[in-house]
Amino acid sequence: MSTRRAPSERGRVPAPKPVPPFDPELSVAVAAMGKEPREPLTPDNLEARQQRDAATRPRPTAEDLRTDGRFEVTELCVPGPPDGPDVTLVSARPAGLAGPLPLLYYMHGGAMITGNAWSVLPRILREWALPLELAVISVEYRLAPQAQYPSPLEDCYAGLVWAARHAAELHIDADRIIIGGKSAGGGLAAALALLTRDRGGPQPLGQLLLCPMLDDRNNTFSSHQMTGIDMWDLTSNATAWKALLGDRYGAADLPPYAAPSRATDLTRLPPAYIEVGSAEMFRDEDMAYANAIWQAGGQAELHIWPGAYHGFDSRAPQAALSQDARNARTRWLQRLLTQSSTRNQPGLGPAAAQSAGQSPATRHPK
Repeated sequence: MSTRRAPSERGRVPAPKPVPPFDPELSVAVAAMGKEPREPLTPDNLEARQQRDAATRPRPTAEDLRTDGRFEVTELCVPGPPDGPDVTLVSARPAGLAGPLPLLYYMHGGAMITGNAWSVLPRILREWALPLELAVISVEYRLAPQAQYPSPLEDCYAGLVWAARHAAELHIDADRIIIGGKSAGGGLAAALALLTRDRGGPQPLGQLLLCPMLDDRNNTFSSHQMTGIDMWDLTSNATAWKALLGDRYGAADLPPYAAPSRATDLTRLPPAYIEVGSAEMFRDEDMAYANAIWQAGGQAELHIWPGAYHGFDSRAPQAALSQDARNARTRWLQRLLTQSSTRNQPGLGPAAAQSAGQSPATRHPK
């Protein structure tokens, strides 16, 4: 069993702290990547990391994403939040499908400071859009620290509202919108579910939260246990949260839309799929979030992948554990979509009514 030393108390020599071992296939991927990808993010290197990410992260064009005509892809510039700039949405769907499609409204990862809406699409289109006959919208939200909370979340909300209101022209089913994201994007998806519930906005069918970044406080057991072991550690996490929150970092009255783990009301949320690795720092906050949804009477499917570190399936896509994780996500999406298609006729539910200017009285019971 792997061990690390716990933080010392009053100068005493710390005792070794056991940590969950990495899955063997994932360990090989870690050894092959060298030291640079595991360098902690700090305020001093944040700007350089952003520049490196912008220069090296893939940014496929709309033509690239069309994959020789397999997908229809459009870049949309839509109204942003009040007093904010317009928001870019990358809209894609399998070519040749008639009728309104369910929509996966997706937010990319990157710790709120890096990433782009285009880089995540090739995999999403290949693994979900094509086999599940899904439309996808990927959101290009503003990044911290240049844009701090609530700007990134408000960008995502503005895009969601626009998409629901323009469902007919997008050929999507406004009553079958799933919001989702990975890491920082998973945290944004969780925050978006809370925000749209409380504002009476579009009502998502589900929320897909992949190793979501939910808690700014860095006070869970796993956040300390896995520091120095996981691909993402306390130093990096604190740097990213400070970049997003600025002077509000760690504030007692921080709203749950900034850090969803702060939420005290998790009622009336859409069903959630939550996954995290046993060997990553987000483990305990993500488990606690699923448990809080259950305690509030909600529905959540929780997967803890044994021996998985943060972002494991991207770093070791061919590993058996990565394939199991992708299959589980797809099964949840398929089950959710199948259940919704038997309950409702497309375009006749509450979200479609809202997009047509109606306001059902039972939409958001208090």
